[in-house]
Amino acid sequence: MFPESEYERVYTGSLINIQFLQTTLQDRGINSVTRDDMKSGMMAGFGGGMPDHIQLFVKKIDVEEAIPIIEKSLS
Repeated sequence: MFPESEYERVYTGSLINIQFLQTTLQDRGINSVTRDDMKSGMMAGFGGGMPDHIQLFVKKIDVEEAIPIIEKSLS
């Protein structure tokens, strides 16, 4: 079995929105990571994923702080 991840997905969207949110979160001291299945699939030599369907993750301990920042930033 895989160990439980310390990260939780907080947003899925376009690269532009993801980059904006990462900068906004970083300015408030919250680190994030992304997952792009389409890009990963292409690099591995097979298709997969959907364009502009990039996932943004933050550590579980930062989720409660990150969600309102994301909602306010995109409204």
